[in-house]
Amino acid sequence: MIPNPSVMKAVEKLNYRVTIGDVAAQAGLDIQVAERDLLALASEAGGHLQVAESGDIAYLFPRNFRGVLQSKYFRLRLQNWWNKVWETLFYIIRVSFGILLIVSIVLIFVTILVIIMSMNSRNDSGRGYGGGRSRGGGGAFIPYFWISPNWFYVFRPDYYRRRSYYRQQSRRSYNTRNTSSSGSESDMNFLEAVFSFLFGDGNPNANLEETRWQTIGTVIRNSNGAIIAEQVAPYLDNVGRDWRENEDYMLPVLTRFNGRPEVSPDGQIIYHFPELQVTAKNQRSPQPASAYLRELPWKFSQASSGQIIGAAGLGGLNLVGALVLGNLLQQGLELGGLVAFVGSIYWLLLAYGIGFLTIPLLRYFWIQWRNRKVEARNEARQERAVALIHADDEVRQKLTFAEQFATRTIVNESDLAYTTEQDLTEQEYLRSDKIDEEWNRRLGQSET
Repeated sequence: MIPNPSVMKAVEKLNYRVTIGDVAAQAGLDIQVAERDLLALASEAGGHLQVAESGDIAYLFPRNFRGVLQSKYFRLRLQNWWNKVWETLFYIIRVSFGILLIVSIVLIFVTILVIIMSMNSRNDSGRGYGGGRSRGGGGAFIPYFWISPNWFYVFRPDYYRRRSYYRQQSRRSYNTRNTSSSGSESDMNFLEAVFSFLFGDGNPNANLEETRWQTIGTVIRNSNGAIIAEQVAPYLDNVGRDWRENEDYMLPVLTRFNGRPEVSPDGQIIYHFPELQVTAKNQRSPQPASAYLRELPWKFSQASSGQIIGAAGLGGLNLVGALVLGNLLQQGLELGGLVAFVGSIYWLLLAYGIGFLTIPLLRYFWIQWRNRKVEARNEARQERAVALIHADDEVRQKLTFAEQFATRTIVNESDLAYTTEQDLTEQEYLRSDKIDEEWNRRLGQSET
């Protein structure tokens, strides 16, 4: 069985000695899943069981357990290798869209230049040698942009950072203001910015569910395993308008963390999570947890404003050039070589030019619609958090009743009845020595 990566991360964050409740709260996992995967990890990575006198269990892992697993599992090594390869492949995919844009622009305008020069050459031959040409101007004008060696810096991965560096001294204060107020500076190069302009930078809330359950687990641990529904409502969605009266939204929380409801004499309900009351560490202060679950708004692009303007400008130039080229190709000139090749793929170039500007435009309006929903969910969760802060007498009574079930059991290494780190005979011998020492100590106190 391949170990659960979430459990492995939780064990590392908790300093390699954990209980099931520790892992479930840290990783936001179902109690049964946490128990199963923790047992599997202990079995495969050489972990040890520590049983306290109270019967509670802690798991102790070697700090090099990832190395143990990697040497044992070829699939883990293959997965680590693929992750490194995918980073390189994904970078190539990202920059390829910028390279395609530049190649498209070069093909289009070089072909336009060849066609215009050919048309001028035919016109000159029709008028006779030297007719109509001035000494200073033969053929078509070639802008300095196309022959400047600086143009090729766009193919460097650090292109935009290099340009920003040379402007930094004169724009230091301006950049500081922009970075703090609008976050317009970007670490990506221009080729990556083209991909970001087209497709964005992914879901900013990709780990929302993981964060949700981790935070809920932290809230339960901070309350020593006994909470009321109002404490969890700011982290959940679809709780309904009558969430104060109808607490059905607590069912997934009870299922995940193996909790159970408790009813007060007044008919008020609190929720008790015994497994989350057992921990391997004595934490004096509560763990930090946000007041409510806040989704991040979707951004059109994490590229800087200058990069976005540059990408949009090149996209517009590409589309205009494609339209001009299409008009020239309809002149009926029979030219081979580059012109024939570009003519054969013209519709692909035109489609790329249209799509390059259409996709970001549609994505912009889609993001506006998506962010309105994100903001509505954030406001609803924030309202529930504010309601908890300004709790009425009924909520305070429920919190008081929950405190009766709040407790914490710490599996101390000094109070172990059994551990798999040592042989059972050796443990029994050490334990008998401890009993003798304790008996002699008490006997000495009684004699005095």
